[in-house]
Amino acid sequence: MPVLSLAWMALGGDFAHWAHLAQHVLPQAALNTALLLAGVGVLVLLVGTGCAWLVTAYSFPGRSVLHWALLLPLAMPTYIVAFAYLDLLHPIGPVQGAIRWLLGFDSPRQFRLPDLRSMGGAIFVLGFVLYPYVYLAARAMFITQPAHLLEAARTLGEGRWGAFRRVALPMARPALAVGLSLALLETLNDIGASEFLGVNTLTVAIYTTWITRSDLAGAAQIACTMMLFVVALVALERHGRRHRQFGSVQRMRAIIPQRLSGAKGWAATAAATAPVVIGFGAPAAYLVSETVKRLLQGYRPSAGLGSSLGNTLGLALGVTCIAVLSGLVVAWACRRIGSRPSASHWQARAASLGYAIPGTVLAIGLLTPALFVDAQLADLLRLPGLPLMGLGAVLAAACVIRFLAMPIGGIEAGLARIPATLEQAARLLGETATGTLRRVHLPLLRPAITVGALLVFVDTMKELPATLLLRPANFDTLATWLYAEAARGTYEEGAIAALLIVLAGLLPVVVLARTQLGSATAEAANPLENLS
Repeated sequence: MPVLSLAWMALGGDFAHWAHLAQHVLPQAALNTALLLAGVGVLVLLVGTGCAWLVTAYSFPGRSVLHWALLLPLAMPTYIVAFAYLDLLHPIGPVQGAIRWLLGFDSPRQFRLPDLRSMGGAIFVLGFVLYPYVYLAARAMFITQPAHLLEAARTLGEGRWGAFRRVALPMARPALAVGLSLALLETLNDIGASEFLGVNTLTVAIYTTWITRSDLAGAAQIACTMMLFVVALVALERHGRRHRQFGSVQRMRAIIPQRLSGAKGWAATAAATAPVVIGFGAPAAYLVSETVKRLLQGYRPSAGLGSSLGNTLGLALGVTCIAVLSGLVVAWACRRIGSRPSASHWQARAASLGYAIPGTVLAIGLLTPALFVDAQLADLLRLPGLPLMGLGAVLAAACVIRFLAMPIGGIEAGLARIPATLEQAARLLGETATGTLRRVHLPLLRPAITVGALLVFVDTMKELPATLLLRPANFDTLATWLYAEAARGTYEEGAIAALLIVLAGLLPVVVLARTQLGSATAEAANPLENLS
């Protein structure tokens, strides 16, 4: 419905809209978006794949901590990292000040680093925050690759680099395609970091056209152009996974890490630590420092921050409950139908497509049908205004559509691991289908449901584009509060809001590290896996 509504609104605009956009807006915004996707794609592939192979194939000091710490940037929304680095790397900030002191310079006019507000700065920030998508998928694939294949390559004369390049990397290609697509979809969805860093992407153009210029038809037309990028990314993911069975399907002895000692070992430690420090450590330390500094100076958070925290928790809790319940219904329906593709199977796949739609596009697509339903409901119940928009129901619906793929994927993976004999035994003993679900499946699905619920909860807390566009009047979440404070240049309460979001994101990252990397399985849950 949102996609059809989006197309209807775009076609409803007159030709002058298209001509103006095609001449003045779309060329530069599309070029910026393509350059940003290309740069981030290269960076996340290099960092994510390199770190995954490093902690899988080698043993070095700190490896036992780094193999899960490399996931920590997942707890950092991109706009928070941009917010932190704008202050850290400011010409009169602590980093450049320390460099000038070491070099003996007195003024920014004598020495200054390149401006972070640039395409390179945006690629740097987004790449070091989003690489865990590739790292998680690649690591899960590497730890399940049989060691005898690499040993055979070494026996035939290949070195460790050649064995990685010609054996391990090709077998990991499907996982890399999934991780890369997820990272690029998150890049496409980003609005805060891109705007803070001065990169006018299609997402920023949509927001500016709708909110600043009050041109909904023009925003819809830009959003339709943006959907071409979404289709291209999904096609890229499908192309990368077209040989999903490539490689050995027999589970054999895992890769034994080679021990690195001395300078090589510490060099490996430094290489694996750098992404964690850049993507999580430095921004988190900045947020803690700024928060503590303000509190010691007698600063007290305003009532608006407390209200934003309550709104955030309420919205995230409501979206999580609806998304998990809906995901359970969809996954259970597919389980009941069986393994053959059917109408329910393809409906389940369609239910997971929302994750591929950026929040700005989804918000515009939902607006027209939501306003129509609101008008009918207000007329029927004789209510003033727009009841659904005013209560935040449309915002909650957008978040459920975007994040429904997470519980569906996790619950389907959990159901696949439950032997069919358990369900058959319960039915033979007289239990109904509903009773079997309640007494057999739900207890066994508790870990999968918990992980899915945590991921939905935190992603809803972090969601910025859809929240900015669909929130009711006088309704702020921590994400929109931070966005407003950063846009005004007032960092005091922005740092506190950012720290609260990061603290909420740490728990699911720890759970994800234990569930996905703690077991030798390549079934890492990811939303795009449901598109197959």
